[in-house]
Amino acid sequence: MAKALSVTRSLSMRGVVAVLLCLVATISFTVLSPSAVQARTYTAMIIDGDTGETLHEYRADHKVYPASLTKIMTLYMVFDALEHGKVSLSTRMKVSKRAWGQAPSKLGLQPGETISVKDAILALVTKSANDIAVVVAEHLGGTEIKFAQMMTSEARRLGMSRTTFRNASGLPNRGQMTTARDMIKLAVALRKNYGSYYHYFATQKFRFGNRTYGNHNNLLASYYGTDGIKTGYINASGFNLVASVNRNGKRLIGVVFGGRTARTRDDQMKKLLDQAYMKLTKDGEIVVPRPRISPEDKILPADAQLLIAKRSTLREAEQPGRIDTQTVVTRLKPEAGAGWGIQVGAFSDQRRAQEAVLAAARTAPDVLRLTRAAVEQQASGTGVVYRARLLGFDGENEARAACDALKRENVACIPVNAGDAG
Repeated sequence: MAKALSVTRSLSMRGVVAVLLCLVATISFTVLSPSAVQARTYTAMIIDGDTGETLHEYRADHKVYPASLTKIMTLYMVFDALEHGKVSLSTRMKVSKRAWGQAPSKLGLQPGETISVKDAILALVTKSANDIAVVVAEHLGGTEIKFAQMMTSEARRLGMSRTTFRNASGLPNRGQMTTARDMIKLAVALRKNYGSYYHYFATQKFRFGNRTYGNHNNLLASYYGTDGIKTGYINASGFNLVASVNRNGKRLIGVVFGGRTARTRDDQMKKLLDQAYMKLTKDGEIVVPRPRISPEDKILPADAQLLIAKRSTLREAEQPGRIDTQTVVTRLKPEAGAGWGIQVGAFSDQRRAQEAVLAAARTAPDVLRLTRAAVEQQASGTGVVYRARLLGFDGENEARAACDALKRENVACIPVNAGDAG
């Protein structure tokens, strides 16, 4: 009897060991599987949006999962339907049970409810709503599978030879693949073919029902000139982004796949865009389009001033903290028709005002990179006041967004109408 129990225990232990070995083998396979290793591979590409010239690329033809960048093609198909009169912005689309059952992110509409095409566009751009992607797919294609086939056919027509779509949302699917180069092609085609709808990608907030949804594209508020287009994330792909930036009439389009976090992805995109803009230089000086330079005052953009100040500092190593404040011109009056700007201080000392301008530009270069730094001399009841300002924003909202970025870095500022004396 004791011997039988011993045999039984031995067999049981062998079984446990066998199970453990199987688990270890499974775990090892999961970790070492080539598909898993490659799934979050970093790839990137930056092009000149006007000429198509490649300014940077890294494994741009390597296949990766698009995640919610898929919705760029979903929206492309919506814009095509609008252009050809198949739907209008007010067309109502019904939510199916299948759409309702999609995994987040989603709006959460109930089966049988409807949503307008316009609201659907905004929900995809900002909230990246998976349920609404299915609503669109079923309305335009009958089924999501059929719609995905339509998406893939359109991708082939646009030259996206390494892209295949399996759904409209970007939720995980092993067969749904793309490349950085193909996503660049899609972004270019979208602006070229349906530019009248492109403004939707700049939407920072979307109000639906009693809730407000913010855009996941952080560059809209943190990187000067960004006007689109879309972020994406699933675990297998990491954090992805397609971005379009227009500074002084020069447009760059970039793609980054495989970020570890949203912040590292954004930082990498900014770094690549910065480098691309710096390639547009001559003899080491920033190339600034003439409209950005005041013909009377020769006020350089803030980033050019910082470059000059940095060189001056390197030349004078015995004064490592010195800033060349002579790169900021002091004007006797505000510039007429200057639009909106931000003010970072008002001082009785001209040098302090000049230093405040450059310090602000250095604190938030992403937002203030191509603004114009200026110190404006104003008469006051107690004497002369020097107002430290950064000018050149396209409207009050852009100026307020720049102020918000500075305030997050503990720099006080206020948006101002730059032509005002106040």
